[in-house]
Amino acid sequence: MKVIKEQDIIDSIAGACQYISYYHPEDFVKAMVEAYEKEESQSAKNAIAQILINSKMCAMGHRPLCQDTGSVNIFIKVGLNAKLELSKELEEVLNEGVAKGYTDPDNTLRYSVVSDPAGERKNTKNNTPAVIHYSVDNSDKIEITVAAKGGGSENKSKFTVLNPSDSIYDWVMENVKHMGAGWCPPGILGIGIGGNPEKAMLLAKESLMDHVDIHELKARGPKNAVEELRLKLYEDINKLGLGAQGLGGVTTVLDVKILDYPCHAASKPVAMIPNCAATRHIEFELDGNGPAKFEKPDLDIWPDLEIPMDSVKRVNIEDLTKENLSQFKSGDTLLLSGKILTARDAAHKKIVEYKEAGKPLPNGVDLKDRFIYYVGPVNPVRDEKVGPAGPTTSTRMDKFTKDMMEIGIMGMIGKAERKQPTIDLIKEYKSMYLIATGGAAYLISQSIKDAKVLAFEEMGMEAIYEFEVKDMPVTVAVDTEGTSIHTTGPAQW
Repeated sequence: MKVIKEQDIIDSIAGACQYISYYHPEDFVKAMVEAYEKEESQSAKNAIAQILINSKMCAMGHRPLCQDTGSVNIFIKVGLNAKLELSKELEEVLNEGVAKGYTDPDNTLRYSVVSDPAGERKNTKNNTPAVIHYSVDNSDKIEITVAAKGGGSENKSKFTVLNPSDSIYDWVMENVKHMGAGWCPPGILGIGIGGNPEKAMLLAKESLMDHVDIHELKARGPKNAVEELRLKLYEDINKLGLGAQGLGGVTTVLDVKILDYPCHAASKPVAMIPNCAATRHIEFELDGNGPAKFEKPDLDIWPDLEIPMDSVKRVNIEDLTKENLSQFKSGDTLLLSGKILTARDAAHKKIVEYKEAGKPLPNGVDLKDRFIYYVGPVNPVRDEKVGPAGPTTSTRMDKFTKDMMEIGIMGMIGKAERKQPTIDLIKEYKSMYLIATGGAAYLISQSIKDAKVLAFEEMGMEAIYEFEVKDMPVTVAVDTEGTSIHTTGPAQW
């Protein structure tokens, strides 16, 4: 019997983390191309185009699809007849592989995992530990699925225990309506039904590892209640008009996946987890013949796309004032050039603490009349000024917006919708909220010509940077009158 060596497991996990950071699954790319071809909303079509352009650039340049390179999920099935040669616990081996993959100097990935989650929340500096799910069978091999899940989509996960007579369809539809765009649609919706609370959540996560096959199911017709539910949800969620990035359009989900399990007669546990436009996972097996080998996809699966420039407005940030922001309306596409600052959750919290203490920010950082970009970039490699640098979900910064407006910022750049109180503040202060395309991080980073840390360097991705941008693509999401494209766009479609 061949021996599965420790180093082969480590190298395979590391290789998988690298591979999925820059290669979308082929079935996902094909589904996105189909969504692009049938999209009728120009704003949503442009967003899908950016995602596909970004995807091809990452496949060619071997840099991350998204600045949020995710927390690692590992599903591992260990054969009881497999012969493993290990010097440490299997969990340690798997995490060593994750650390090796995320710290690769040729394609350093972002470290997003923090320890002591209820306390200090200190970054572990190598994106470990992974969340690992074990199972066994009677084989003589190991089967492994590695997935990277970003915070934006994970944060939209939902769970409930319905009464046996309650409608799963109604619960899912109601939650999707209120889920917003922070999970970066179009993507895949995973649903778990049955078991108990933890089993339902695990089923929902596992379902996201399946291939996109909704059109095959549609062509042959459903054979059971679960397949009927998949089709009905797929059709009706797309009729909601949320669309790519919440801009309004005909495609919100590329597929709906469902796994179920027997449950107690008094219960109906149901879980829902979305996968975003940076869907990333791969399956492989180890049988003692060395580490896993991952095949490069054919670049021909990606179309050559260009974003139409006829309605795009080029804007020099240095020319903007609170008085002339009103010229831009919700839905306008802009190419920004000039200097912007970055800040995420931790930086906003620090800024407010400094404000309340009456202290100036470190290094003379001045936020007045500046645009704040909600981003935690990947570290640069080689001659890059910055690594992939796409937007994070803006609603997390809503609770800080009033303080930021009082400080005097001009506007904000992020992704997805804002809550109504924040929209009211934008209107009151005659500010503006812009969105960049979630899932187009490497494409966006090409517009960043210089980057330097101004404050809170010890916080890593949460530091305040100054970016110098040239033709950074953004869309006006909320204009100075408080008109939000995340309301008007879906309503239209």
